[in-house]
Amino acid sequence: MHDLPEISPVVTEHRLHQRRCGCGLLTTAVAPAEATAPACYGPNITALAAYLLTYQHVPIVRAAELLAEVAGTSVSTGWVASVLGRVAPALEPFVEATRDAVRRAPVAHFDETALRAGGARWWLHAASTTTLTTYLLHPKRGRDAINALNILPGFAGVAVHDGWHPYRTYDVTHALCNAHHQRELLAAAETHPDQDWPTLLGGVLDELNTAAHTARELDLDEIPADVLTPLTSRFDTHLATGLQLHTRNHTGHPKGGRPSQSTTRALLERLHKYRDDVLRFALDLTVPFTNNQAERDIRMTKTQLKLAGWRTTTGATTWLTVRSYISTTRKNGINILTALRNAITGNPWLPPNPAPT
Repeated sequence: MHDLPEISPVVTEHRLHQRRCGCGLLTTAVAPAEATAPACYGPNITALAAYLLTYQHVPIVRAAELLAEVAGTSVSTGWVASVLGRVAPALEPFVEATRDAVRRAPVAHFDETALRAGGARWWLHAASTTTLTTYLLHPKRGRDAINALNILPGFAGVAVHDGWHPYRTYDVTHALCNAHHQRELLAAAETHPDQDWPTLLGGVLDELNTAAHTARELDLDEIPADVLTPLTSRFDTHLATGLQLHTRNHTGHPKGGRPSQSTTRALLERLHKYRDDVLRFALDLTVPFTNNQAERDIRMTKTQLKLAGWRTTTGATTWLTVRSYISTTRKNGINILTALRNAITGNPWLPPNPAPT
């Protein structure tokens, strides 16, 4: 039978002795570094509070209640609210080291989403790998924010993303998210039920994904040519069929400017223009089929926004800093509470420095 021992807090009393010199000067012993106030809380309870707020999305009031009822430590909501603001500064070395590690990674995922902080709309930018997560809160969505995150500038690996244009302005190798393409192909099939190319094209993508997984399981460096070539030929054939059925609109826009294209035609042109980026996962087995990694890393910020949100941008930034640390250490199989306690005591976990790509 597995069980937990009864949890009770350990209280350490520090007595600071005083001596008066013959000259009348009163000298008091120096308090330990961790004793910052007459009543203070140690790294373990602080780590637990930070974990509850950022990983379990527990509101401040309920976190204080949980600490009192489960851990036997009666803390004020004010103390709980201040925890992340005290933990985040200890993670500055981690933030810089993680961004540098993502910048050096052979494959990295990028995504962005809007959120509200301090009563205004901001943009959350995420860059991540299977072992790293980093965030940036910025008032803009485009290149200014991407440059501020400072990963794509100078990035030498494969950038996986959803095809948003500003990512395209960086001279790196790109890979497009095929989960997006599958959804768009499904919509095209529903819009044009008399045409089979969308279903056939989506089926080829699935077959290529299966072939890539099989090759990895067999420890192959690439999909065998006798498997890859017929599949990519079918991809090109079905794509050409779609382009023939949905010709380009050359009629000018009623209000001037370039002619507008149908949603289906825009999808087909994108698949054609960026064919190699669409099929990158099949041409390079280190590249995944989708951008789900970045989407998973960014999704839980939406959960936090629904449950509590952030009254200030400072609060949002500190939350994101701690969340990126928890996400990264968890990806690396490190106990979250241990990692937080080490950071609080001045020894944050840092990602290993990868070799340049």
